[in-house]
Amino acid sequence: QVQLVESGGGLVQAGGSLRLSCAASGSFLRINAMGWYLQAPGKQRELVASITSGGSTNYADSVKGRFTISRDNAKNTVYLQMNSLKPEDTAVYYCNSRIAQYRAWGLDEYDYWGQGTQVTVSS
Repeated sequence: QVQLVESGGGLVQAGGSLRLSCAASGSFLRINAMGWYLQAPGKQRELVASITSGGSTNYADSVKGRFTISRDNAKNTVYLQMNSLKPEDTAVYYCNSRIAQYRAWGLDEYDYWGQGTQVTVSS
């Protein structure tokens, strides 16, 4: 079983900063890609940023230059530094990890999700 535990959400004024963290724990071989997604009320979940095990990153156009994703492989943790926050960044943010685990048939990959953390940016 794998658990992703998120922290760092909250209420901030426009222009402020927040740092989200997500730590993975449990039984697995390795963590491949990690990422952050957001889901605003009434909308579909969408990718904010992702990072591979080698450190290559990808960002949604709306956050480029403002958000930075990073990971600490020794701690199985991914971070999202969010600067210059805007009211439209308000959403529940979810951590995602693609994790390699052994099964009876061999090695396979699975997507795991955190419980979500609310980020609210006031104008």
